[in-house]
Amino acid sequence: MAAKLIANLIIMGSGILGRAVLQAYRKALENANKTGVAHEAMNNIRRGSRAMTEQEARQILGVSEQSTWEEVLQKYDTLFERNAKSGSFYLQSKVHRAKECLEAAYQKEGTQESS
Repeated sequence: MAAKLIANLIIMGSGILGRAVLQAYRKALENANKTGVAHEAMNNIRRGSRAMTEQEARQILGVSEQSTWEEVLQKYDTLFERNAKSGSFYLQSKVHRAKECLEAAYQKEGTQESS
């Protein structure tokens, strides 16, 4: 008898809790839409998924269009190691993406020697 009562209380409690969570989630979405937070978050996701341009990659690594692939690698190694030791993972990943972008550009030009 007591087990049946406890089971009923658990089922009723979880139903009430589930409805409350759903109601709170809906209210949070409603508030986000009113303030524009949801729109801003979607823009940030879209902005973050775009490919890095060659110009942006050169700015991150601090190299010019006349720089050789060896100079690019040297800058990459320096910045990557510096951020690995005392920098941020975000900056380290930006440096890595910049190297990947320039690697593709140098391969297109045919100026990159095999590494």
